[in-house]
Amino acid sequence: MKAEIISVGTELLLGQIVNTDAQYLSKQLSYLGIDVFRQLTVGDNAGRLKEAIGESLERCDMLILTGGLGPTADDLTKETAAEYFSLEMEEHKESMERLKGFFKGREKAMTPNNLKQAYFPKGCKVLKNEKGTAPGCIINEKGKIVVILPGPPFELIDMFEKQVLPYLKENCSAGIHSRILRLFGIGESQLEFQIKDLMESSNPTVAPYAGFGEVTLRLTVKCPNDADPNKYLDPMETEIRRRVGDFIYGYGNEKLETVAAKMLVEKGVTISTAESLTGGMVASTLIDYPGISSVMLSSVVAYSNEAKINILGVKEETLRAHGAVSREVAAQMAEGMRKLSGSDVAVSTTGIAGPGGATDKKPVGLVYIGFADKNGTRAYELNLRGDRERVRRMTMLNAMDIIRTHI
Repeated sequence: MKAEIISVGTELLLGQIVNTDAQYLSKQLSYLGIDVFRQLTVGDNAGRLKEAIGESLERCDMLILTGGLGPTADDLTKETAAEYFSLEMEEHKESMERLKGFFKGREKAMTPNNLKQAYFPKGCKVLKNEKGTAPGCIINEKGKIVVILPGPPFELIDMFEKQVLPYLKENCSAGIHSRILRLFGIGESQLEFQIKDLMESSNPTVAPYAGFGEVTLRLTVKCPNDADPNKYLDPMETEIRRRVGDFIYGYGNEKLETVAAKMLVEKGVTISTAESLTGGMVASTLIDYPGISSVMLSSVVAYSNEAKINILGVKEETLRAHGAVSREVAAQMAEGMRKLSGSDVAVSTTGIAGPGGATDKKPVGLVYIGFADKNGTRAYELNLRGDRERVRRMTMLNAMDIIRTHI
């Protein structure tokens, strides 16, 4: 199935609102194995919108329209789609009652222009809006599916996941199932090199996507509705894990930091952090995980050399010989923090985030992460790219990956 997305709203064209709707929908459709060929933004103009709808439906099987479902005169998405298919607009009694109840419950008068939100193209499937006043709808005419959704993201997402997604699955001749693998520590090009032959598979398909410091692999299979998709997906995942398993940290929407924190809690491994470069970001991110208090003992932000010496026990001669940004200092910071807190493991960070502070031998992005546990102390060198915020955030993510792999 080929799809296109048209976002309706002059405010989008003016840059007053970021179009997150199209991004979300493209991602969701890709999980279903539905190819999105184009995304288009059209202002609040019925003529241009009707022209765009016609052009899209000449190319695709399904069109998703977002926005333009409100009560004002420039909200014309439903009406324009109805005109394209020569469908009359008719009152939907359930939507009308919900609309009246919405205003009555808030003790507000409903102005006449609100009534248009309860009128829909004849014969369409009305989508209830549980987060707002403007319902959506699905028009299935002449072999084409047109899905019309509200513009506010929290309304659109709720409506899509609860009503549109089941509809699309029911109307597919075969089931389309996806599994997302999340990887950290391997680049997209290296990953492609190691699984290139697997990416040539037609069913299931394997597609990589690069994100912030990580790569996701989407495994998608099309199979009969009564078949078990795991029969196809499991062997593919097994082979991928055989080749790059150490880099896979989770599934779906899991985050690396959540996986690391969860492992600490579930295994009862206590932790402490000693941070210079990241200024508490590692500790703060771990603390975002509910229940982390059972294993998170303490954290020290030791930005100055004096703090490293006086609190963490870093040796002055080490700082003089190697500098604060060094493998040796990172190791002593982690070791000192573990002794100070009595934790099972300790993590440290030191580096140059920029834009200043660099030398020929120590450029911006040079980072060291220390890790100490009962088996000893290690320090890892990273050479990161990007601005100050990216270097700091990538350091935090690498620290989480070190925690994950060691535990």
